[in-house]
Amino acid sequence: MASTTPLPPTVGFDLDMTLIDSRPGIHACYLALAERTGTYIDADLAVSRLGPPLGDELINWFPADRVDEVADLYREMYPAYAITPTLALPGAREAIAAVREAGGRAIVVTAKYEPNAKLHLAHLGIEPDAVIGGLWAEQKALALREHEAAVYVGDHVGDVRGARTAGALSVAVAGGPCDATELREAGADVVLTDLTEFPRWFSDFRTGSPSGT
Repeated sequence: MASTTPLPPTVGFDLDMTLIDSRPGIHACYLALAERTGTYIDADLAVSRLGPPLGDELINWFPADRVDEVADLYREMYPAYAITPTLALPGAREAIAAVREAGGRAIVVTAKYEPNAKLHLAHLGIEPDAVIGGLWAEQKALALREHEAAVYVGDHVGDVRGARTAGALSVAVAGGPCDATELREAGADVVLTDLTEFPRWFSDFRTGSPSGT
């Protein structure tokens, strides 16, 4: 007789302001970039709206024909300025562990440049099963579908759109630039205060009695 026990799900996680607080490191990198290029960048403002691709931020400070060049420079400088100051957010390691302990796979799908995303995770000792970078909003559905993710966890309305496009359950954490109301209005299925609430929610989800708001 074939087993009717559901397979452990694959869960996708966003990176910035979902698993890690990269604001101190990105702030430092923007200040260094401003000094290197001689161009003013309001680093405080820039780190208040993390989520979208780098070019979406740089266009506020540089002419359009320089954005690609400056983005390459930023990515080159990034490891020296942004990795060490960045911290894991509360519950990040435990959330990954909860998926693993259930026999599932935990993947990271982020708009961040993939090599730098991997540097962050390695520095913090967070070991997902796969890391896919360079995807934003609806584009994240490409990786989520490829890895058959049942759940995607993120902090931005763009993450909600990515989950919904992929047909995955959208679990949002309200610790980034988008508050709980924005996330719900964007269509998040579940809104958590932060990842410390994820293991209990995931346990309920696995047993068929999902919690959350």
